[in-house]
Parts: sequence; C-alpha cells; structure tokens
Amino acid sequence: MITLSLAEIAEIVGGQSYDIPDPAVTVTGPVVIDSREVAPGSLFAAFVGERVDGHDYAVRAVEAGAAAVLAARPVGVPAIVVDDVVGALGALARAVVERLGTTVVGLTGSAGKTSTKDLIAQLLQRKGPTVWTPGSLNNEIGLPVTALTATAETEHLVLEMGARGVGHIHYLANLTPPRIGLVLNVGSAHLGEFGSREAIAQAKGELVEVLPEDGCAVLNADDPLVRAMASRTQARVLLFGEAPEADVRGEKVRMTADGRPAFELHTPTGCSDVTMRLYGEHHVSNALAAAAVAHELGMSVTEIAEALSEAGTLSRWRMEVTERPDGVTVVNDAYNANPESMRAALRALAAMGQARGADGGRTWAVLGQMAELGDASLAEHDAVGRLAVRLNVSKLVAVGGREASWLQLGAYNEGSWGEESVHVSDAQAAVDLLRSELRPGDVVLVKASRSVGLEKVAQALLENSTEGEVAGR
Repeated sequence: MITLSLAEIAEIVGGQSYDIPDPAVTVTGPVVIDSREVAPGSLFAAFVGERVDGHDYAVRAVEAGAAAVLAARPVGVPAIVVDDVVGALGALARAVVERLGTTVVGLTGSAGKTSTKDLIAQLLQRKGPTVWTPGSLNNEIGLPVTALTATAETEHLVLEMGARGVGHIHYLANLTPPRIGLVLNVGSAHLGEFGSREAIAQAKGELVEVLPEDGCAVLNADDPLVRAMASRTQARVLLFGEAPEADVRGEKVRMTADGRPAFELHTPTGCSDVTMRLYGEHHVSNALAAAAVAHELGMSVTEIAEALSEAGTLSRWRMEVTERPDGVTVVNDAYNANPESMRAALRALAAMGQARGADGGRTWAVLGQMAELGDASLAEHDAVGRLAVRLNVSKLVAVGGREASWLQLGAYNEGSWGEESVHVSDAQAAVDLLRSELRPGDVVLVKASRSVGLEKVAQALLENSTEGEVAGR
C-alpha cells in the first residue's frame, strides 16, 4: 500500500499507540492477517478467530519484520490498539483508496463472481496496473486486505463482494466506493440464509445504490431481477447479455468440439469473434460481463475479444482441467457449488464427453452437498441428480451424507436404476471407487460446496502414487 506512518494510521483508525518508540516509523509492506506472510515493513492485523487468536502471534510478526500490530489489546510489541480490528481495517482501506484515486470496480452475484473477476483482471491488465481479489476473499476482512495491496501505480482495483445477509454489500461498497458496479445474477446460493431470491436481489442491488452519478451500473439483461436494479441507481446503466437490447451482447453462441464456448461479441464500437480457453457455456455470461466493464473503461472490441480468447483460470479449483498421462481427464471445480453452478458444470462435463465421440471414454460426476439452501435443499439436490441422468452422464458418484443421498435419489427417480449412480460415504471411498473403475479417455468432474472438501478427490486422482489415503482425511 502507499507509505503511511504509524501515527497517520493511528489517526485514521482512531487507535491508541502502545510500545511504539517512534510514531514516524512507516508501514511500507503489505497489511497481512497471517504472521507467516509478514514482510519487512508490514502491518499485522490480529484477529480472534474460531481456532486461533492472532494476538498470540504478535511477537512473532514483529520479529519477522512487521512495523506494528493492529490489535484489540496491548501485545507487548509496537501496536495500534482499537476497539474493533475489522472496522479499523476497513477504515484504513477506505482512506488509502481515496488517496490513491484508482478506478474501483466492484462486482457481486450469486454465481460466477470469482471467474468473472479473474476475466476482468486479465482484460484490464492490458490497459494498466491492476489489483484484484485473490481467490474469493470477498468479505469484510478479505476485501480491505486486497484493497490495501494497491499502490500509487495501480490504475484499476477489481473487488469481488460477497454477502451473507442484507447490508453486507452496502458495507463493503462503502469501504472502497466503486465507480463501476457489476451485478452478475440472482440465484439460489445462500437461499437458506436469505429466504427468497427477492431477498437475495435486495442484498445484491445494494452495490448499484452506492454508485455515484458519474458511475456505471453494469447489469445482466438476461436476469429480470438484476435488470430491475436499474431503478435503484443514479448511475448510468450498461446492459450485458444475450438479450437483443443488451449494450454488450453475445450472438451466435456455440460450443467448440471440446466443450469451450465461442460467440460473436457485439459492443457499441463494433463486433469481434471470441473463442474461449475456459470450459462450459456458463462462461459466456461471465465473459460478456467482463467485456462490458472493459468497454466502459475504453478498451476496443478487438482488444476485448483477443483478451477473452486468451484468458485462463487465475483461481484454484474452478473448472481446472487436467489430463493425466493415461488419458483420464480430471475437472476440479470443487471450490464451491450452488444449483446454478452445479448445472453449468454438468453441462460442461456432458459437452466434453460428447466432444470425444462414440469412441471416447465415460463421463463421471463426483458430486457432494450444496450448502446453505435451506428448505429448498431436498428439491435442489434431487434436481441435480435428475439433470445428470438427462444429460447422459455415464456415472454419478454422490459423496457424503443426507444431501448426497438426495442426489442419488434424484438420479434413481429419473431412471438411473443400474450401476449408473452410487452413493459413497466420504472422499476416501470416492477415490477408492474411481481408482478401481477409471479407464483411459474418461472425464471426471468433481464438485461440491467448499465445506465438503472434495478437492481432495481431484488431488488424489492427479497424484502419481496410488496410495490409498486422501491427504487431510
């Protein structure tokens, strides 16, 4: 971040200095929340977590080179003590971003946030230095930590914003006020917490409400709940999607022989062809959203199309496609799951299988729980199991407890009565089954909510050894 003295930081966050011999000492390194990531000149923010208390690592952080600790109590080393470390971190981020004057792009949605953020980052990097949210660190801690990595040279700051309830997006957007606000979609993710899609829309739309008059709200023309957010903003509205009235539009959408999306990109400045490296038709909407942001920031349609065609995956475990030496392809999409992303991944798996033709291998869907669906959980898991059958996925492996049994039940009720579907208890059982059954040419999709930890299955399948234990079981 930009250089600030400890005295300036204490004033910004309203903190009290303890054990600081020289308040003029400056913070020149990153703000970190893990003492193992401390670099010389860092500010270490100490949080009390469920399992560890960051204050216990304050001495270690200073010994590793931290200039001071942002803490809730004195820790025996140079510290700025505040009542609320989360709030102080947010106040510091806001102050720094205001001083930088960089263009902030905020984005939210029920599905596709991280993939779209990664696409936007790859496009805007072509225009100038860009900082973006790593992975999906999109909450009240991850967002300010990301913002505080920006420097005086940063031209674009791309921040993913998540919500667990009404008011969360409003809070995040006010920490780092965006000029461009992008809302991707309103789906079923976190339905158990919000209660309805309308409530989810209310929360996601908080992003466009904070945009300035000279800002731009980038909205999905194909999602009625998102499109309706145009009435909630004073900013100019830019629509993206496949709808005829979208300002940034995809036409002639198709899938390549190996399951990658291709389309004709139309913007107000012209049109150009795009063939993506990513797998799955759901990336068309993500790409159009990223294209709309890039168009708003002055990129030509030719530049945008070229960048989208070259863009890859920046974040782990999101449709990571790896082919083993024996010809088995593993698709690791195990970072998270909701009904929309699960359906998209299954369709991508089916397309990859079809691309291999009659002589290709089988398709395997290794699926686990989609969390936080509330009363809709049974119906949604049942529907995913049914979809796997309708898409002619060769094998469904449902992993876990009750929700996994609902996945298999849906497949069974749709007509999967033989060995096409199986329910196993955990990741190790899934690995044991797959190692005994996979053949060259097979394609394996692994997907579930993050809490299930199914990335262990994908990792085990890609290990060179054939040892039976899954790491971290």
